[in-house]
Amino acid sequence: MVNDIKQEMERIWAETCDSWENCTEENIQSFLAQCLEKSIDPQYCMSWVEQHSNQIPNWSAVSKVSLDWVNEHTSTGSPINGNEPQ
Repeated sequence: MVNDIKQEMERIWAETCDSWENCTEENIQSFLAQCLEKSIDPQYCMSWVEQHSNQIPNWSAVSKVSLDWVNEHTSTGSPINGNEPQ
């Protein structure tokens, strides 16, 4: 099962970013969105990408964009509206 998920994630990576060197702020968001569409946890995907951060040009910008994306699109990043439940 885990291998199937990893293979699907790698397939999405090949379609969106193609290589570590081609990873940009734009296509990392596409990668994460497609992972989410396939029910693959974007945080899992980002942890895989982070293992290769030394191969990604402009990693700090890519990392910030991806972190913002994950916070915006996953439950861990859900904004708190400040209203107490009734």
